[in-house]
Amino acid sequence: MNQESGASAASARVDGRVERGNRTRQSVLGRTVDIASVEGLEALSVGRLATELGISKSGVFAVFGSKQELQLATVREAGRIFTEQVIRPAEQVPAGVGRVWRLCELWLEYSRGRVFPGGCFFYGVIAEFDARTGPVHDALVSAHRAWTDLLERTVEEARAGGELRPDIDVPQLAFELLALMETANGVAVLHGEETAYCRARTGIAERLRSAAAEGSPAPPLP
Repeated sequence: MNQESGASAASARVDGRVERGNRTRQSVLGRTVDIASVEGLEALSVGRLATELGISKSGVFAVFGSKQELQLATVREAGRIFTEQVIRPAEQVPAGVGRVWRLCELWLEYSRGRVFPGGCFFYGVIAEFDARTGPVHDALVSAHRAWTDLLERTVEEARAGGELRPDIDVPQLAFELLALMETANGVAVLHGEETAYCRARTGIAERLRSAAAEGSPAPPLP
């Protein structure tokens, strides 16, 4: 075997290992986000995942290295899914009250449609880690802050564009909208019914209508 063919064979082996590693990673994360949304991040274990997915413990460990890295990767994957389901579609709506309303609607649908079987992934795991310290806590704080900052920016865009009254307290309004969404998620998951989502939509619509500038578009009452 000449040097060139030897290098090609070595490259193929490396590429094959990378591909297998990527497949393992996606398979594992597809399961961990579901487990964590119901049972919490502490319920994740290499042994359990290896058994449930029919892969070796060493294969899982080789990809993630530790339980903490597995938890962190799960948080990142949940964030990626949330972005695809909620944030990106809302960005297709022009800035203003319509985008605020659409963002809230998409969040409620993300919870109601059980993108994660436990409802909102972050609602559950933040409660699990809120009083702790460490990298997982910090990752959840960062994810939650990014979401609340986005909601505030979206409300501020609507105010700056003249669609909300200029005296509106932007952080307060965003806080109230978030509280309605999270309460709907918690009540619906606990009781296994969807009435809370209807109540949240009504509350959000009424709050935005009361905050709208005169003559500005406002969401219809459900």
